[in-house]
Amino acid sequence: MPLIETASKISPYWLPNGHLQSIYPALFRSIKGVFYHRERIVTPDEDFLDLDWSYAKSPGSKKLVILSHGLEGNSTRQYILGMVRLLNQHGFDCLAWNFRGCGGEMNKTARFYHSGATEDLDLVIQNALGKDYEQIHLLGFSLGGNLTLKYLGESGVHLNPKIKNALVFSVPMDLRACSLSIIQPENSVYMHRFLNTLKPKVNAKAAIFPDSINISDQKHVRTLYDFDHIFTAPLHGFDGADHYYEQCSSKFFIRDIAIPTMVINAKNDPIVPFESLPIEELRAHANVCLVATQDGGHCGFRPARVKNGVYWSEERALEFLSR
Repeated sequence: MPLIETASKISPYWLPNGHLQSIYPALFRSIKGVFYHRERIVTPDEDFLDLDWSYAKSPGSKKLVILSHGLEGNSTRQYILGMVRLLNQHGFDCLAWNFRGCGGEMNKTARFYHSGATEDLDLVIQNALGKDYEQIHLLGFSLGGNLTLKYLGESGVHLNPKIKNALVFSVPMDLRACSLSIIQPENSVYMHRFLNTLKPKVNAKAAIFPDSINISDQKHVRTLYDFDHIFTAPLHGFDGADHYYEQCSSKFFIRDIAIPTMVINAKNDPIVPFESLPIEELRAHANVCLVATQDGGHCGFRPARVKNGVYWSEERALEFLSR
């Protein structure tokens, strides 16, 4: 499908760059009016996933959106809540699931979540398929977007026909390129923010699973690449960071996506270099469309004029999912 490049700018003048456009919503946006009902499901390895359901204002909806959050996020991040609130108002039930260890309680096994753990997303989807929905839509942000695209590619033409389309934002489709990008000095604020929450989780895990995690390895972790190489990769069966990135980057799976899918990435995303996206492959794809915005940052997309508390990304999602 053709690459769609938006000519007009999204953000207000007082958020002049990708860093501010990413950080401002994360720090200062407050979403009210979303009420979750939590469901816990058991995984095949006797772990658990926490699923947060929020229902449409008009009861009895037959349409469900499954939302996947980003690295070290959860169902209460502003980009999830804002999306859920708007979709609920327009007749969609929403299921925002929390990756292992992200729902407020540490998961039970030595493993965590990672960028390619589609077996957990599949478990969530199978749970939803057991409900009385006629249409299911997938929506992902950042890491959750990569996970969604990888899942769609793996499923290909065998995807359940109730899953109608998918929309993803700010997707690191090349995990290695993004891991190396976040090492750059201008991106240190994001890397340290991620490491500041990942490291305590490793400490907690090491106390329970000392044979699986050597806490002394923490001293070698200076970057997100180091963390993935020392902890993420071996805990999840990969030979190292590069092997993990190669096996889990969604750019290697998009060829087989068989349902209408839209990827929205900002050209000034500080975490996902635009040139790391497989633009030519997407341009030639029959089912996947890439929308390149001039600005918006990483999972930001605050418009210059905010009407009824709705962000640009949420308006685009409602348009796409309502087609």
